[in-house]
Amino acid sequence: MKTFFSLLFLIQFTLLIFIPVRAQNLSKSSVSFTSQEILLWPKKAPGSEYVDLTENIIERSQDTLVHDRIINNISTPSLEMFIPENPNGSAVVICPGGAYSYLSYDKEGLDIAKWFNTLGFTAFILKYRLPAEGHRQGTNVPLMDAQRAVRFIRAHAGKWGIDTQKIGIIGFSAGGHLASTCGTMYERKVYEPIDSVDQESARPDFMILMYPVISMEDGITHAGSKKNLLGDSPDLKTVELFSTQTQVDQNTPPTFLVHATDDRTVIPENSLLFYYALQESHIPCEMHIFEKGGHGFGIRQATGPLSKWPQLCEKWLKLHNLN
Repeated sequence: MKTFFSLLFLIQFTLLIFIPVRAQNLSKSSVSFTSQEILLWPKKAPGSEYVDLTENIIERSQDTLVHDRIINNISTPSLEMFIPENPNGSAVVICPGGAYSYLSYDKEGLDIAKWFNTLGFTAFILKYRLPAEGHRQGTNVPLMDAQRAVRFIRAHAGKWGIDTQKIGIIGFSAGGHLASTCGTMYERKVYEPIDSVDQESARPDFMILMYPVISMEDGITHAGSKKNLLGDSPDLKTVELFSTQTQVDQNTPPTFLVHATDDRTVIPENSLLFYYALQESHIPCEMHIFEKGGHGFGIRQATGPLSKWPQLCEKWLKLHNLN
């Protein structure tokens, strides 16, 4: 089977030899399935022309068999692509959380890619830039990368066997904020088009928001995420713009939300506000708020009733003919 997948990747990426690719791959040291990291931008990413960071990978786990790595100091954003054994034509961009201070690579990236692969989805972990790491127009760089990711997949969908109308996005915590930003502000011009990829739509076809930061309003938002994204003293207009429930309209993608009542890090009012906005705009949506679970559970720490969220999500995806 490994030989088959190696041949499959060789064929597909020979067709795409113009795409910059990184040799080093985080996933290969910890899992048996194959992935390929693809650079999002042909040159320096917009806003990072004069930023040269040394990417930092930190292992937080004390268990040598279970990784819990986080990444920061990102100046070269990328997509890490995972092809399933039985592709169904659907794809998903995965936005790990980390308060816009780091990316939780294993818990909210790799675990999620593996799960989506079992459903037949081609999964892409988005390594997006973090706004407080010296980038010009830092507030916009995560959205730049998310828009570019959706456009990039759509532009190359034919070569990868992906349906251009079945490309979604999932985000966790601050990554959920980024996913909801991409899903509501996909037409907002945050960078100048650089090639034919940027002629594609950046609108995701569906959103899955896991314990997301939604509002930037004090008392509801996660203070660390707000500070890292918007700075110390954002004006009211910026706070409203990046409170993504205010950006929902009739074109917002169908959305699936999960939260825990006892989440004290990102309180469930964030998901509730987004859900109410979706309802007001008559957007298909489903929300599950569990009694117990706290914050940052992903898949590996979801126990009891909360452990059913992947099955509930799978049923919702089938309902929308995505799986």
